[in-house]
Amino acid sequence: MRKESLAFLKSLVTTPSPSGFEEQIQAVCKEYVKPYVDDVYKDVHGNQYAVRNPKGKLRVMLAGHVDEIGLMVNDIDENGFLGFVAIGGIDPSVLDGQRIVVHGAAGPVPGVVGRTAIHLIEREERGKPLKLHQLWADIGAKDQKDAQSVAAIGDPITIDAGFVALRDNKVVARAFDDRIGAFVVLEAMRLIAKRELQCAVYGVTTVQEEIGLRGATTSTYGCEPHAGIAVDVDHATDYPFVDARRFGRQKINAGPVISRGPNINPIVNRQLLAVAKRHKIPYQVSAAPRATGTDANAMQLSRQGVATGLVGIPNRYMHSPVELLSLTDAEHAAQLIAEWVCSLTPKTSFIP
Repeated sequence: MRKESLAFLKSLVTTPSPSGFEEQIQAVCKEYVKPYVDDVYKDVHGNQYAVRNPKGKLRVMLAGHVDEIGLMVNDIDENGFLGFVAIGGIDPSVLDGQRIVVHGAAGPVPGVVGRTAIHLIEREERGKPLKLHQLWADIGAKDQKDAQSVAAIGDPITIDAGFVALRDNKVVARAFDDRIGAFVVLEAMRLIAKRELQCAVYGVTTVQEEIGLRGATTSTYGCEPHAGIAVDVDHATDYPFVDARRFGRQKINAGPVISRGPNINPIVNRQLLAVAKRHKIPYQVSAAPRATGTDANAMQLSRQGVATGLVGIPNRYMHSPVELLSLTDAEHAAQLIAEWVCSLTPKTSFIP
């Protein structure tokens, strides 16, 4: 991966941005993509658009969401401990003992997730999973007044976990769901920057996917595409104790995952497969027998309907602070999408 792309990806996954608080991460995205597109703008919801060839008669949307799961302060007690609730699908079992950052109005506040020490709980209660309300954030405050001087009800909280390179071109970080999707979208926009296009392309970094596909709903309505692709993570099943017969056989470093099912337009699906074969891009296929729970769902159902595809990056340990994936898979996904976009013409029909 080129140095500039890798630096951008690192900045994406280390910039905090829980669902609904995406301003910082959108600024990072804008800085990266601006040299490669004709226009960059943001809507009232916070979705950011990078546009190539805006006058094209055929309109195509590429979407990757930039929000992440997190926590939100909902109580500050007399001793200065912070209670919190979940933003998105938080698993309480991965929070115990984590370092965190509270994003207060005056700046980030470091802290830890606290719990009762194992020595101080009844023996029969040891080893049982804790619920969210049995945990708290400890920022080291002297008392309630001290805590309130740096934190407030409604402040978002993220886990303080960064980017680490592993072996075999694999990397680990929090929030690869779905910063890697946003990265792939913007990399695809870079790859088509000097290519001749016969369509308008809207690369959208969407917001609030983790709390209901909200950004994809408004942005798809706004740019009114004829076709589009959502890029998200997909569950890798190549690690211990995962039943591949139930969840499919998606592997790290085996290529991006092309979903197939009722959420997916069959023409777009066939086009992606054909492009992958023609350009010798490795890929995998995943069965998606219902609404996918990704931006592709909201995209497909916008206005009179959008011909939608879904490309996934295989991801181990989803919704944890150590999401793991392959840079090679991400590069292949960006190449696949770029070549698909460049294959479209105003005469392309997506009607099955």
